[in-house]
Amino acid sequence: MAGGEAETVSGPVTGEAVALELRPAKLLSRGAAVLIDLAVTWLVFLLVMVGVLISTASLDEAAVAAVSVAVFLLVPVGGPIAVETLSHGRSLGKWACGLRVVREDGGPIRFRHALVRGAMAVVEILLTVGVVACVASLVSERGRRVGDVFAGALVVRERIPVARAPELAATEPWLAQQANGLDLSSVPDSLWLAVRQYLGRARQLDAQVAAGMAGRLAEELAVRTGVPVPTGVPAGSYLAAVAYERRERERRKAGALPRDVAEAEVPGGGAGAVPEARGVGEEISPAEGGGGGERRSGGQAGTGFVPPV
Repeated sequence: MAGGEAETVSGPVTGEAVALELRPAKLLSRGAAVLIDLAVTWLVFLLVMVGVLISTASLDEAAVAAVSVAVFLLVPVGGPIAVETLSHGRSLGKWACGLRVVREDGGPIRFRHALVRGAMAVVEILLTVGVVACVASLVSERGRRVGDVFAGALVVRERIPVARAPELAATEPWLAQQANGLDLSSVPDSLWLAVRQYLGRARQLDAQVAAGMAGRLAEELAVRTGVPVPTGVPAGSYLAAVAYERRERERRKAGALPRDVAEAEVPGGGAGAVPEARGVGEEISPAEGGGGGERRSGGQAGTGFVPPV
């Protein structure tokens, strides 16, 4: 069942194996954001037009018309595109309403996304007074207008509780020792995702439901590792210990722990131990060299021969 639960996650997943819950914005909140953006845009457009008309009073009508068209393209059309590009999808209206434009995979939009949305907004919002955009948002499952569909974008809500990765605390020494000997290489990422999601939401679930989920996840984890769950250990504690052990192994791989701690994993410093690096010219005894001849300066094996002066 844990594998089935993990497979239903279709959204983006963070590095901590937490699924991003992108909640599409509703039509009312999007409409409020659009009204704020339009009010600000047209206010700036009117101020710019007044300045242009005053500065071009000495020109003929054709020149004034050309300048007016250029200002219209730059302010009401180009302005929102520039704002969404520079702010990564968060205009003034969207900031006030807690919205943001993102890509379908949850990433920030780029200039091409803002350009397509802005070009389609001229038809959807300006020329049709928002009728086309409203109908498209009502028909779309995620409330997207035509410009969002063509741009591959989505307007989502930002002011929602963010799902965070659970903080994994150190477990009891004896339980940590049990998890230290497990082979976790065969555990799939989908199962790790299910375990981390359970650990993050266990306190929010009913006690009986949480116990059942923990038991099923622990059984599947035991099957993957080939080692049964220790007798008398609660399934939730076992999952937390294994998840903590996996995180510590990842940290050791990334070099987050001191070298002496990482080398302590090799029991007895036997064949698997890596000898300490020495500088050029330092001697290595036969015990350290694996029984070979004694190495001397320059890395040459000692033969007892002394060259003449």
